[in-house]
Amino acid sequence: MPVDANLPIGVFDSGMGGLTVLAVLRRALPAENFLYLGDTARLPYGTKTPATVSRYALQAADQLVARGVKALVVACNTASAFALNDLQRAYAPLPVFGVVEPGAMAAARGADARGVLVVATESTISSGAYQRALTALRPRVPVYGRACPLWVTLAEQGEIGTAFVEAILRQGLRGYQRAGPGVLLLGCTHFPVFKAQLQALVPGMQVVDSAETTAQVVAEALAQRETLAVGAQGGVSFMATDGCERFARVGRHFLGGPIASVEWVEL
Repeated sequence: MPVDANLPIGVFDSGMGGLTVLAVLRRALPAENFLYLGDTARLPYGTKTPATVSRYALQAADQLVARGVKALVVACNTASAFALNDLQRAYAPLPVFGVVEPGAMAAARGADARGVLVVATESTISSGAYQRALTALRPRVPVYGRACPLWVTLAEQGEIGTAFVEAILRQGLRGYQRAGPGVLLLGCTHFPVFKAQLQALVPGMQVVDSAETTAQVVAEALAQRETLAVGAQGGVSFMATDGCERFARVGRHFLGGPIASVEWVEL
């Protein structure tokens, strides 16, 4: 059955971090409409078990699919690591995209013999998803992982650019600042809000995240399926499972622009 190209693209995350991916998707696909869902009542996903993350991800995706979407973007590294295969099986033939593989692709392009340092949540690091993806692309490039769960909390609280945040970022990078890997891969969609600070702390590293490559992958897939939207500028509808006013207030730091209204939904 032909897919309506005017249907929106569904995007979900455990909270606001996926807004960094949404921002790039909107720039890459300006004619598209988007539905964004932040599961703020149950964040962070990064400390949950794989079974719980998969269950939460399926419930979030169900909400978006029920409203009618032509594609799903899992804008959460932990959910991508643990639930992407389940989501792809559950909603086939609906295309479902994660952020781990695109992130690994972006890091692999700039990597050299010094290796790649992946900073992410505890669950993403322990899953080994980035390590496997990078090793498959660049077998001889060393990959290091560092869990930085506190960074997620700081990002969700809107703590950005302060001396306190810089101290926490330094702690997360301990042991790697002087002679570290050539690439710092932000393996959590919350972390790009700290990108400028991180680049200043590790001037010898290339700091990359998955958003640009994810947007490229989505755009190419929709073009191949002939389901790209055409016409006027698209828009976004925002949903959250808790704290809608706060989501709108803090979320602008992730999105890079204002959020007018957020609908409360229960999963």
